[in-house]
Amino acid sequence: MRAADTSAQRRPGWAAWLLLTPLLVWLLAFVVAPAAILVAYSFAERDELGRVGFGFSLENYGRIADATYVAVFARSVGYAAITTAICAVLGYPVAWCLARASENWRHRLLLLVMIPFWTSFLIRTYAWITILKSEGLLNGLLLWLHAIATPLELLYTPTAVIVGLVYAYLPFMILPIYGSAEKLDPALIEAAHDLGCGPWRTFAQIVVPLTLPGFYAGVLMVFVPAIGMFAITDLMGGARVPMIGNVIQDQFVGQARDKPFGAALAVVFMLLFVAVYWLLQRRAAEREPA
Repeated sequence: MRAADTSAQRRPGWAAWLLLTPLLVWLLAFVVAPAAILVAYSFAERDELGRVGFGFSLENYGRIADATYVAVFARSVGYAAITTAICAVLGYPVAWCLARASENWRHRLLLLVMIPFWTSFLIRTYAWITILKSEGLLNGLLLWLHAIATPLELLYTPTAVIVGLVYAYLPFMILPIYGSAEKLDPALIEAAHDLGCGPWRTFAQIVVPLTLPGFYAGVLMVFVPAIGMFAITDLMGGARVPMIGNVIQDQFVGQARDKPFGAALAVVFMLLFVAVYWLLQRRAAEREPA
């Protein structure tokens, strides 16, 4: 009887649902409705003037199988995977140091991680353009040190795109891992050392498994947005290495003016996000103790 009473008390009442109303309205207006519009557009057709003619056609999805767009998707996934791997290699040690730092230093170091968000994304991107261009700061420093004889062509290359993506998304890898590492009980590490585990074995068998939820969240927050990024590839890649985000942008606001095809590409991109999320969730569930 008490269990039933406790269960009844835990059920959200009308007041709780009322508090959730703004969130539900926001989700319907800015998540569900735009996604439904994209799906509807993806089955539509484009007339000679670029207008959308609603009907039902799978032609837009068939066009995605073209070798050109398959190559763009593959390039986008490849760049995003490289970006995610670099962010993981750089971000994990930083997040671990943040979590193990003293209380005073922890807040200061976290502030350093958050400082880039205080300025505009475009300003930060243009700053990297200033650094990487032929007459930029990096080439000027290397020439001054006599490390190179002529300026390096760093800007408008795949390397510049990767640098821009890593810089933009590195904090999104650090913060989730930091959240998991900070909750890790130091007594577990001490117990592992007392039982004879060395530093590397403790890290591999204790620290890494217990911080995987934060790592998976970081992968999701870096990999998926990096696939669809188009501003960095335009500004730092010079539109020479287009990714799927650039193609979608061109279909809606560029010269292509083919919204149904752009919508089909966007729907495939959303399905890719769902697939990555499902794989990470399944991986996390497999590692949970029975």
